[in-house]
Amino acid sequence: MTTLTGGEAIVSGLVAHGVDTVFGLPGAQVYGLFDAFHQAQLKVIGARHEQACGYMAFGYARSSGRPGVFSVVPGPGVLNASAALLTAFGCNEPVLCVTGQVPTQFLGKGRGHLHEMPDQLATLRTYVKWADRIEYPGNAPTTVARAFQEMMSGRRGPASVEMPWDVFTQRADTAAARMLEPLPAPQPDPDLVKQAATLIKASKAPMIFVGSGAIEAGGEILELAETIDAPVVAFRSGRGIVSNAHELGLTMAAAYKLWPTTDLMIAIGTRAELPASGFRWPYQPSGLKSIRIDIDPVEMRRLVADVAIVADASDGTADLVAAVKKAGYARTRNRREDIRKATATAQAEIQRIQPQMAYLDILREVLPPNAIVTDELSQVGFASWYGFPVYQPRTFITSGYQGTLGSGFPTALGAKVANPDKPVVAITGDGGFMFAVQELSTAVQFNIGVVTLVFNNNAYGNVRRDQRERFDGRVVASDLVNPDFVKLAESFGVAAARVTAPDQFKAAMEKALAHGGPYLISVEVTRDSEVSPWAFIHPPKP
Repeated sequence: MTTLTGGEAIVSGLVAHGVDTVFGLPGAQVYGLFDAFHQAQLKVIGARHEQACGYMAFGYARSSGRPGVFSVVPGPGVLNASAALLTAFGCNEPVLCVTGQVPTQFLGKGRGHLHEMPDQLATLRTYVKWADRIEYPGNAPTTVARAFQEMMSGRRGPASVEMPWDVFTQRADTAAARMLEPLPAPQPDPDLVKQAATLIKASKAPMIFVGSGAIEAGGEILELAETIDAPVVAFRSGRGIVSNAHELGLTMAAAYKLWPTTDLMIAIGTRAELPASGFRWPYQPSGLKSIRIDIDPVEMRRLVADVAIVADASDGTADLVAAVKKAGYARTRNRREDIRKATATAQAEIQRIQPQMAYLDILREVLPPNAIVTDELSQVGFASWYGFPVYQPRTFITSGYQGTLGSGFPTALGAKVANPDKPVVAITGDGGFMFAVQELSTAVQFNIGVVTLVFNNNAYGNVRRDQRERFDGRVVASDLVNPDFVKLAESFGVAAARVTAPDQFKAAMEKALAHGGPYLISVEVTRDSEVSPWAFIHPPKP
């Protein structure tokens, strides 16, 4: 036993789990915790808004595969960060929020103590995978270990622990920090694997869909794809699991060309948002069969498949590959040729999405394969889902189905902290960027060398287009008046440049990457000039 404060006990648990960086914004309730961070010599990346703390932790986790940790005050602080926690929940990322509570003697009293919520723990449990309270320093080792166990087991997700204000500085004999093994993953059912192999053997044109649950299964998925000549497609989170440089690694625009003749859907670690009828793609081919591999048994009730294998993506896919090879698979003649043709046709068609594609083509040209790009809800961001080739997993980061406007820039900051040797680029629009513009200060203070692209059309562009097209041209609250982004960046100490046409963009990007520090490029776009990117995200039925 060692005498520790509550804050020190939490930090010892973080250190035992390999945490060396914390994103945080200190306040009265968590002073004892931040002092413990300092004494343990953890790297603390401060921020100007709690939401940014959460998004930076998300970007850190998403880009590295390691848990991202942040700390904010309770009540308003937690609520400010809740969008980031909800994003981590939707994207299945291990993000840990460590927060405070009212003093012990005020718990549950409703006296209106500073930052008190009616039931913060219950609120947190509605949008994180697991949450608990530590009411005594001696409970910290087990509770912190449980948080990591839950975050990293099964379907990954965020967790939160809270501690009353006074307990952070309360001293008590505390056991050594501990680690708990991840909960065992379900093993693939051999009979179901055999049934899946039988479906594959009978198919002529299978298609594989992957999501974030398959990020660690790229090798097995590529082997399955090559064995059965199946294209592999991801919507957002699974991009790069099979490289777009491989002829079987398709964007959704290319895959949709092959959808009419597809007779078998194989979904691995994904909600299958694209092929689920009526969600993104407007129909399913007649007679379509389906196989799902997912570690979360609840997913099998959400979207019922002909064969549902509850298992880790790597284990389930490896067993399926073995079963398919044993059963034998007769490749369809000209299948690879059809796939290459679909890719070429789609690549030609998406070039009409201008000027977005001009910028994305140049961005891909100047970035190395391992560069990390965060999207944003913007016209270029939407187009990047199919118009920006991705070559490695964890290098294209989106906010998933939450679609959290304003997440891209702070997420990129966290990704850069986790990957200091990789170029990191944030694609943003003028509207979304202003949600976290104050974090330019954070980038300067900690020398976080993210290149931020602000595509400025002086509007919430997508909203404005929808209003004009669907509501007889009536535009409400979607036009924006913006600052001069170059001058604004420079006022923070961030190097910046202005681009007004694609032919200026390559030189600006090369200069930004060579600079090495925080850099902003303001890309001026004429309002209403961007071609809608949605034809390839919600395509029409052929």
